[in-house]
Amino acid sequence: MNDTVQVTGVSKSYGELRAVTDITCNFGAGETVALVGHNGAGKTTLIKLMLGLIRPTSGTIRVLGEDPSAGQFEARRSLGYLPENVAFNMALTGREILAFYARLKRVPLTTTDVLLERVGLDTAANRRVGTYSKGMRQRLGLAQALLGRPRVLLLDEPTTGLDPALRRSFYDIVDELRTDGATVLLSSHALTELEGRADRVVIVDNGVKIADGTIEDLRRIARLPTRIRVKVIEAPDLVDTWARAGGWRRINGRLMEVEAGPEEKIALLRSAASPDAPVADLDVIPPSLDELYAHFLSASREISE
Repeated sequence: MNDTVQVTGVSKSYGELRAVTDITCNFGAGETVALVGHNGAGKTTLIKLMLGLIRPTSGTIRVLGEDPSAGQFEARRSLGYLPENVAFNMALTGREILAFYARLKRVPLTTTDVLLERVGLDTAANRRVGTYSKGMRQRLGLAQALLGRPRVLLLDEPTTGLDPALRRSFYDIVDELRTDGATVLLSSHALTELEGRADRVVIVDNGVKIADGTIEDLRRIARLPTRIRVKVIEAPDLVDTWARAGGWRRINGRLMEVEAGPEEKIALLRSAASPDAPVADLDVIPPSLDELYAHFLSASREISE
């Protein structure tokens, strides 16, 4: 995998405030990365550094082989950026806004109508942006970020204000860009939404990178228990005897659950799948990204104390 973004030993300070401290991470072509952390953790600072809007206090950043803070940053035309809070001239129409950004990026104006349709704004393209809802302005911001089919797409809370159908459409676009070889960085609080959509997760806390890997990597490192949930048959005596032996607890009705550590999981699954077990159905629920985030955050703060 070719690295499109290289962050090496980067720190950023504002006086005595350390916004980012000694972060190193590389992002590859065709990779979707979730950048996770609470407000003030350093996510937006990292994105601004990659865009060249601010300079690192120390360390180096390369985006598509160039220094983004250099005066002549030619790779900027291959970058797409959607900020958390988009701001447009409310007196202009959606079509005029997108045409303005297309000229800045030297992208053919013929592509703007396709993008407006793609984000569901084709019927509102000639309305003033001041009449748009927050979700509509967010979609216009997404269309702006997609101009020129960027090779690196930086998205800060991209699905804010989007309804479920438009969120699905948004992730379809992300998948298409990734297939074409683009690097997509998603900074978001919607952890459940990111699960299964990101190839990799980078967790930052107080400006420090505390975890980096695939969700499977993070599950292996965290060693959190897996929940095994079963629906049992209507045989109370048999179920009670079986449940006590395996440490199962009743959730409600015929649903029962047990938490299995990495060493216990296979044995418990075999027990639940045995022909003699009073089990009608079975689900395996691995640790979620929410749970992994909470685990690494807690572990990091315990170390710092």
